Amino acid sequence: MKKIGVISGLFIAVIAVFILINKLHYPSLPIDDISSKEAIDKLKESDSEIAEIAVEGDSIWYITRSENEGISIADENIKQMVVSNGWEFKQKDGGGMLFEKDGEKLIGTTQMWTKNYVLVKISNNLK
Repeated sequence: MKKIGVISGLFIAVIAVFILINKLHYPSLPIDDISSKEAIDKLKESDSEIAEIAVEGDSIWYITRSENEGISIADENIKQMVVSNGWEFKQKDGGGMLFEKDGEKLIGTTQMWTKNYVLVKISNNLK
């Protein structure tokens, strides 16, 4: 009986480690082509505070950290990235951010994905 308990405990531990390593405890992404683990790994491997994770139709998806400061640090990361591409920040309205350049408008939307990460969707005319 003791052996069954030990074997069951080891099995549960292996499953828990598998779930943690593969980031299966994170909510699903609104993007089909990438897993949670791949998205987080792209950000960790990036030299930037924000990393591109997917291009879907006419939008580009990014991921950034929110840290303990909530979404405000993510907003600053987005502003820095977009402004560095020649756009001028105009306003923030809820989860949306409006930028302009040469009469064109660019809209970026943010969405808290987890406590530590924010997903960003920006129209494809950023670059």
